[in-house]
Amino acid sequence: MSTPTLTPPRQPLFSRLPVISHLKKSVGLQRGMLVVGVVLSGLFILTSIFAPLLAPYGYSQLSDASGSFPTQQAPGGKHLLGTTVGGYDVLSRVVWGSQTAVTVIIVSVAMSLFLGVALGLLSGYSGGWLDRILVVVADAIYAFPTLLLAIVISIVISRGQSSFWGGIFSCAFSITVVFVPQYFRVIRAETIRLKAEPFVESAKVLGASSMRIIGRHIFKNATRTLPLMFTLNASEAILTLAGLGFLGFGIEPTSAAEWGFDLNKALADTSSGIWWTGVFPGIAIVLTVLGLTLVGESINDLNDPRIRGRKRAGGATSTPGTPSAPGTPSTPAEAGKP
Repeated sequence: MSTPTLTPPRQPLFSRLPVISHLKKSVGLQRGMLVVGVVLSGLFILTSIFAPLLAPYGYSQLSDASGSFPTQQAPGGKHLLGTTVGGYDVLSRVVWGSQTAVTVIIVSVAMSLFLGVALGLLSGYSGGWLDRILVVVADAIYAFPTLLLAIVISIVISRGQSSFWGGIFSCAFSITVVFVPQYFRVIRAETIRLKAEPFVESAKVLGASSMRIIGRHIFKNATRTLPLMFTLNASEAILTLAGLGFLGFGIEPTSAAEWGFDLNKALADTSSGIWWTGVFPGIAIVLTVLGLTLVGESINDLNDPRIRGRKRAGGATSTPGTPSAPGTPSTPAEAGKP
């Protein structure tokens, strides 16, 4: 008579989400880093969502009912973070800039994921001449300096245009070209490894088509690292966007607010002792990148069972008076007794 096997209850979907599940596994300093990263990233996302409510003025607004805004006004009064040389409100530009950054991240990372994953699955599973060509192209793109490649592509795409969606797509496409080789190489390596697994061989023997094997068996297992890559690439996308704007290839202030462009315009203010036009956009960039990086690095550490197990083993110390498990010696002296 066979005994029924007890399977643990399946956890709800919410507790299995990437960041939520990692919060449960984290301990000590690792949990503190992850919480700080989640808080900073959450503030960044919430600011971008509620930018129309949080910003006191529009990103290109130069006047209100009382008249034109003063230029280079120190923080205080109606302008809590001061104004720029062009008369823009710094607080409003910082708040609206988060919305521009989120839009570029979503567009660029979404295009990178689609192209990189599709090409990686196709190249790793098919092999042959197609695989060799795609690997050579990906390595050639990956060898170029990231920001220089983004500048060249931005110039080719934007052609001096500075409209909102024109600037968004030129920056997003520039970042996409830079990120596609990263997703391609990771997914291709996982696909090559999974292609030799017994369950894939069994599917071939049963007569499953290549598209069914890729979509049903390989895709789910090869894309487990994508949440980690998304967080790390999101922070890199913000830096690339800020770099393009700082060098003058970003979005004009009349089209959208962009932190890198504001830093570029604040360079001339530093020699005059006007610090607020550059400090606050810079702080926004630093805190946003720090939050996304902490989340990504924490997920990376917690996905490694060796690091996770070592941290838990170091923190799991027994306290006096705590009953030990049956058959386990409670003191070192009892360990030597038969």
